[in-house]
Amino acid sequence: MYMKPVLLPILLIAVGVSENFSTKKVLLTALTFSWIGDIILLFSDKGELYFIFGLVAFLISHLVYIILFSKQQALRIDTNKTKFWVGILFILVYFAFMINTLFPKLGPLKIPVLVYAVVITTMLFFAFKGSLKWAIPANNYILIGAIVFVSSDSILAFNKFYAPIAHASFYIMATYCAAQYLIVTGILKLNSKI
Repeated sequence: MYMKPVLLPILLIAVGVSENFSTKKVLLTALTFSWIGDIILLFSDKGELYFIFGLVAFLISHLVYIILFSKQQALRIDTNKTKFWVGILFILVYFAFMINTLFPKLGPLKIPVLVYAVVITTMLFFAFKGSLKWAIPANNYILIGAIVFVSSDSILAFNKFYAPIAHASFYIMATYCAAQYLIVTGILKLNSKI
């Protein structure tokens, strides 16, 4: 309750004091909406509406991350088509598995969760596609961060809708913090002028 609202401001300050780059405001916007989502979800036990508003804040955050990833400069070309299509296959299999597993349990939240799943899967796709053309090692930070972000949301969804997971809140927060840190670190490395 006390630590969660403090985590994102630390990253916001780190980005704020970093050198300027063209997508700095986009990154700050994504982090701000994540922080708003963090705060709203603190009250999700008080009613379903808090969960939905938290979901909307994170939905906006992921949409902004998609914009952020699409605006990063391509510095190399990976012509390995097999790697690209294997990555796409993994992303689609993940999406199909999550929807098939959770959909029967979602009740009135079917549409909001489906929209959220489409957006977060799209975010992962843009991170993956970008990782094939961004500078190394920044590309790996961002891709791993996106994968861990999806993992965090997946644990949250399974715990809420499918079956309780032991120590779920710890796993959700650990993966969430790692994801945000990795994405921020990757974007800062990608845009470093040093």
